[in-house]
Amino acid sequence: MKAARLIASGFGSGFAPMAPGTAGSLAALVPGIALLELESWVLPLAVLAVTLVGLWAVREAGGADDPGWVVIDEFAGQWLALLPLSRPQPLGVLAAFALFRFFDIAKPGPVAWADRQKGAAGVMADDLIAGALAACVLWAVQSRYPSLLEWPYV
Repeated sequence: MKAARLIASGFGSGFAPMAPGTAGSLAALVPGIALLELESWVLPLAVLAVTLVGLWAVREAGGADDPGWVVIDEFAGQWLALLPLSRPQPLGVLAAFALFRFFDIAKPGPVAWADRQKGAAGVMADDLIAGALAACVLWAVQSRYPSLLEWPYV
């Protein structure tokens, strides 16, 4: 398997027999949680890096029409959705995952527009916008209810 195809498939998670986008998002949570444990600037930098690498990988792997196995965009979007979390608490991570998948599947407004765009940028854009919407909702909830997404007794 070529490196570009391996990266575009989320290191193979995109080849899941059912719901490859959800499988890619779940696979993205493990490194995303680890990145949250590091300095606060690491996760945003990782989102940028995976987006740039994803653009290259999708183009090189021939995934410009967004086939199901291409899930590097889910990695970028899921990590973006995790950004409002100051630390990886289970309820917050679950909320980030659920919100990202909701916006990615429902494709409201700008997500649907980005999904219709052609090429590698279109493949990446819809998930980045879905991740940004999820992050906005998480940020708003945390602003109003600061302890709601934290695990009790931690």
